[in-house]
Amino acid sequence: MPPPAVPPSAQSGQLHPELGRTRPLLQRIMTGEALVAVLAIVLSLVAGGLLIALTDERVAAASSYFFARPSDTLGAAWSAASGAYAALFQGSVFNFEGDTFARMVYPLTQTLTVATPLICAGLGVALAFRAGLFNIGAQGQIIIGAMFAAWVGFAWHLPAGLHLLLVILAGVAGGALWGGLVGLLKARTGAHEVILTIMLNYVAIYLVGYLLTTPAFQRPGSTNPISPQLDATALYPRLFGDAFRLHWGFVVAVLATVFVWWLLNRSTVGFELRAVGANPEAARTAGISVTKGYVVVMLMAGALAGLAGVAQVSGTERVLTSGVAASFGFDAITVALLGRSTPWGTFAAGLLFGAFRAGGVTMQTNTGTSIDIVLVVQSLIVLFIAAPPLIRAIFRLPEPGQVRRSRAARKNSPAATGGAA
Repeated sequence: MPPPAVPPSAQSGQLHPELGRTRPLLQRIMTGEALVAVLAIVLSLVAGGLLIALTDERVAAASSYFFARPSDTLGAAWSAASGAYAALFQGSVFNFEGDTFARMVYPLTQTLTVATPLICAGLGVALAFRAGLFNIGAQGQIIIGAMFAAWVGFAWHLPAGLHLLLVILAGVAGGALWGGLVGLLKARTGAHEVILTIMLNYVAIYLVGYLLTTPAFQRPGSTNPISPQLDATALYPRLFGDAFRLHWGFVVAVLATVFVWWLLNRSTVGFELRAVGANPEAARTAGISVTKGYVVVMLMAGALAGLAGVAQVSGTERVLTSGVAASFGFDAITVALLGRSTPWGTFAAGLLFGAFRAGGVTMQTNTGTSIDIVLVVQSLIVLFIAAPPLIRAIFRLPEPGQVRRSRAARKNSPAATGGAA
């Protein structure tokens, strides 16, 4: 009986053509940074769920007789974790208990509202990262941008349209000024941007606190550190009417994301910034001004953070207070890290962290789970994002270099080169 026919692809040591095309694609997915980020989020949620279960009273009560009836403890643990995350989803994405469509989608609009300053500030941090600078001054840049925007908003009285435009430009200019100062000092004196941004954060915090006690910024007839209400012509219009807090600042954040994507991937300036971030010495040898790159990128990073400040005073708060930036500037660092310093990755990470912030209150109200759990999950995400080898080891993912080595091996194989073994 003659032996079965062997396909030519098998005779030459090659895979079937369909498998040959599919396997590299799967390898690229398995070794990609996006999968590591997704798995880091999943692992953080699992760890957060375990922490919720361990601190739940019903779980503690059931664990006293765990060996007699373990299903009670496991069921209570599942109920505690799943209930908390269901409440988080209900408060950030969709309220399935709402009696009207507006009440059902209100949580989603809250998430987008909270995500707006996170996205803008995160883009500023991510842009600096791509140029090799660790910008942790987004907090101060938000404050200065908000301060400039608020002053134009309540001190100037202009027609609609023009007033809002000037408020946006003032906020962008304020943030750019605060960020550009860091770039200038870095370029001219070699001062480290981390030290500069930390110090300027404190300067901005105490500066706005002082100004809110002066007649120029303090609300007339009040001793509280709060500014006058911004004029109606200086406010972002609501996207879906007064029933929702979501404003046109979110659209501006989307446009800012598109702009940063175009800047980094389609413009000469973006190429130079990426070259400076990849290797400053090689960029300098190629004729690219590294000092100019530092100044330009910090100007733009500050301008983007200034947009976050505008979103706060002209969209959400509508007044200037000493806590106008909340912790958005520091959370923006996490957003940029989770987004791998890419524009659309930062956008998605901003939405995720906006959902955490918006849904955390509902989770605490409905289930009694501390809102600090949200901070724990966010911190764990940063921890796992900063340790890709740990994620790859836990989920047994191949290393990125394995794809390149396998491709090189196939190209140099006798079957590929036409040689004989």
